[in-house]
Amino acid sequence: MPAAVWSTEDIGDQTGRVALITGANSGIGFETAKALADHGGHVVMACRDPEKARRAADELENDLDRSSIELLTLDLADLVSVRRSAEQFLAEHARLDLLINNAGVMATPYRQTADGFELQMATNHFGHFALTGLLLDRLLTSGRSRVVTVSSLMHRVGHVDFSDVAGLKIRNAWLHYGTSKLANLLFTVELSRRLQSEGADTMAVAAHPGWTRSNLVGSGAAVGHGQVRARAGHVIGTILGQSASVGAWPTLYAATMPTVESGQFIGPGHAFELFGPPKLAHSAKAAQNPAQAVRLWEISEALTGVYYG
Repeated sequence: MPAAVWSTEDIGDQTGRVALITGANSGIGFETAKALADHGGHVVMACRDPEKARRAADELENDLDRSSIELLTLDLADLVSVRRSAEQFLAEHARLDLLINNAGVMATPYRQTADGFELQMATNHFGHFALTGLLLDRLLTSGRSRVVTVSSLMHRVGHVDFSDVAGLKIRNAWLHYGTSKLANLLFTVELSRRLQSEGADTMAVAAHPGWTRSNLVGSGAAVGHGQVRARAGHVIGTILGQSASVGAWPTLYAATMPTVESGQFIGPGHAFELFGPPKLAHSAKAAQNPAQAVRLWEISEALTGVYYG
């Protein structure tokens, strides 16, 4: 795995399948929604800003010959919003085949959310952890469903401080980001283990986009030198990064290809996993530690109030 050449043309028929994609109004999330809708899937675009989501949905409906799209307002940095959105989805849908935990913020200035979490950890990890837990029963009853969580190569700079998982200590913005992306991988490791131990046919898979042009690159406004680096990264990424449509390939591969196995990590196949068609990616040793995955899981349950059982 995988083939040397891959594109969205290799996605199978998604007719009858329901996919919920967080952060689907732009970038990789938008391209993921476009590809799945174009192959017949019903796509729920779960986004924080309803106006941006509506414009994105209108664009998809105009561009595609066929599309089945709906909107769901979701603020992952607010656990009240996460619960409300999950309840709305469950009330309106009898199945959930794909949960794609895509939304994220990167290198933002330090801020605590209303729940008392550092913003990046809240959005990138805790929000998705809670959302997945609240929707898990629907995934389990849908049969052969998948949870795909989008991480980053930046997980390699992350470090989970188990005395401060909420991120109350102010640290470098990039360290907070890397830690949240490391948490994504540890979450996938433990979710996959739990699903397999229960004999469930639901899979948990992770993906990363490599170096991709999107509004996430340089979205942070870290002060001082961090702000300069963020702006420089945005400029360089705009010039050298692959398109968001190609950056979505690992996510789409993880979500749809029959050869994918639970617990795997999918990323670009060329140039140190920065570009190219999807392949099995390499995660840092810290992301493969089952004991740390369990510890993070238990703390995340306690902090979010969402217990998987």
